[in-house]
Amino acid sequence: MNNRIDSHQHFWKFDPIRDSWIDDSMLKIQKDFLPEDLLPLLSQNQFSGCLAVQASQSEEETNFLLDLASKNDFIKGVVGWVDLRAENISERLNHFSKFEKLKGFRHVVQGEPDDFMFGTAFRNGIAALKEFNFTYDILIFHRQLPAAIDLVKSFPDQAFVIDHIAKPDIKSGEIASWKKGIGEISKFENVCCKISGMFTEADWNSWKADDLKPYLDVVFENFSVDKVMFGSDWPVCNVAADYNTVVTTLEDYISRFSVEDQSKIWSENVKSFYQL
Repeated sequence: MNNRIDSHQHFWKFDPIRDSWIDDSMLKIQKDFLPEDLLPLLSQNQFSGCLAVQASQSEEETNFLLDLASKNDFIKGVVGWVDLRAENISERLNHFSKFEKLKGFRHVVQGEPDDFMFGTAFRNGIAALKEFNFTYDILIFHRQLPAAIDLVKSFPDQAFVIDHIAKPDIKSGEIASWKKGIGEISKFENVCCKISGMFTEADWNSWKADDLKPYLDVVFENFSVDKVMFGSDWPVCNVAADYNTVVTTLEDYISRFSVEDQSKIWSENVKSFYQL
């Protein structure tokens, strides 16, 4: 069963200025992470490929990932960055549509004001994605869920996926407002959810699988097994858990599911969402 696809990981050549978000609490990932570092981890865990997702906000980043994808067959697709607020957004999307492995785009909305997704220029960019068949990854903190709900409701024909289960505060155990938001956003047919980035929202040094379980329960109760996909968030996950631990934690949780449902979570859903 060597056909799993990791729906969410990153590559970078570490740059302390550009990557200033990787602060001194994250010393473990203040270095380069490239395809040759990931490939053995994928192989050990029965993955045949991955999706490389942008980590910095520039077209240079998109081109960097596309270059890696062109040289490494196991990188099945790229989620890049483009300035969705640009006046010439259709022209830029037309340019990027020529790259077969470019599947969609993402903006680091978690670093923006909470009303960012209501912006006219941003929504103009989202409206332009459909013509080129591009997906959009929603990266937010849980407090931004109301804006995300309005966004997905406003663009019912656009394919969206929520990264990192919308970053609930697992460390504190707060769950109520996030749970309400997940319940609402999961009702929209055009929205999927990545089971990713959970370990870094928990206590990095003392998390237990039991800390994650209530949040996984909510995701599976609201998004059916047809609308969730696994993402490692490697190498960011390394500050709290190594690749193998991230995988085995989900394996343990979904071990009671049918083989068919497990296959959806590990590979089928990501293939259909990103049209791999």
